[in-house]
Amino acid sequence: MITTNPGRWDFHGGIHRPDMKTMSAGKFLGKVPLPDILTLPLQQHIGAMAEPTVSVGDQVYKGQTIARVTEYIGAPIHAPTSGTIIAIEEKPVPHPSGLSAPCILLQADGNDEWGELPEPLPYFDDLDPSLLRERIRWAGIVGLGGAAFPTSVKVNHGPDRPIQTLVVNGAECEPYITCDDLLMRNQADRIVEGIKILLYVVDAEECLIGIEDNKPEAIAAMRQAVAESGLENVQVVQVPTRYP
Repeated sequence: MITTNPGRWDFHGGIHRPDMKTMSAGKFLGKVPLPDILTLPLQQHIGAMAEPTVSVGDQVYKGQTIARVTEYIGAPIHAPTSGTIIAIEEKPVPHPSGLSAPCILLQADGNDEWGELPEPLPYFDDLDPSLLRERIRWAGIVGLGGAAFPTSVKVNHGPDRPIQTLVVNGAECEPYITCDDLLMRNQADRIVEGIKILLYVVDAEECLIGIEDNKPEAIAAMRQAVAESGLENVQVVQVPTRYP
């Protein structure tokens, strides 16, 4: 159980730019329409480039692995929808270099049909953490920062490096964007369920969820979800809205 009561956490320095959050904070969460063609870079994160497991002309289904990695630091790539592989070639990618990189081009068939997925795992605390790390790796989950670091590597800290505190970053790094804010407001219970899993996988003693003070609705939603979860070692802390 967390015994400290940090209240509002602060840090030295930093600047506060105009938020401009109201331009999108009131919008609803929804699904974007499927494009006709999806371009899937084989190098989507720091680490090894994925190798295609499909060929031009193959029919693929949503969730199907279409590129794999054998190196430790890496993550597989899955088809985001059903359709046909129409090319595997160099295409421009979103990178500061402005260069092209190998990509898989998938033409969507509009059906968004799921492929065969692994059997669901039992509830997480009945499993060895190594099995959960392997499922995280199979799913291709990576961080949403600039390096998109594979999550399966992040949570494999080793027995000689115990973790006391898991920090969940609920701060948004830019003006304008409100994706974290809306997610915490609308899916707080699912976020807390994910925190439970991560606490178990990394065997952390406690968790602090840091949210900027310009997100009062998100703070309230996350505090309510934590209270309803019964987790006594998880706390939502308010941090100033500043660039450090």
